[in-house]
Amino acid sequence: MQYDVKTPEDYYKVMQEDWRKEKLLKVREYILTEGPELKEGIQYKMLSFGSDSSAVFHLNAQKHYVSLYTGNIKKITGAEEFLKGLDFGRGCIRIKKSVNLHDSGLEKFVRKTIEAWREGRDVSC
Repeated sequence: MQYDVKTPEDYYKVMQEDWRKEKLLKVREYILTEGPELKEGIQYKMLSFGSDSSAVFHLNAQKHYVSLYTGNIKKITGAEEFLKGLDFGRGCIRIKKSVNLHDSGLEKFVRKTIEAWREGRDVSC
């Protein structure tokens, strides 16, 4: 789904109050806790988190899942182990209704991605 909004605040206002919003807000919390210096904005009609020059993550509520877009998952050491049990592809992690985020390794993946970005490593596509 795409939301035609200008600010993150507007994005949250137009979202339906359902499980997707709950999961999206939890992933947002992981990102902002691990990377408080990341700026939250809107790019490509999705939430974005990064610096003025590049985004580290994009986050969006789809019809059947919440998507966390990253550059290339394989660039993060241990990513496949952290994401075990989650549905993911090369640059997208799909968080479905049945996923218990507390039992997943998503928070560790977010932390490792932000650490790599801080070190100046390429985390892009």
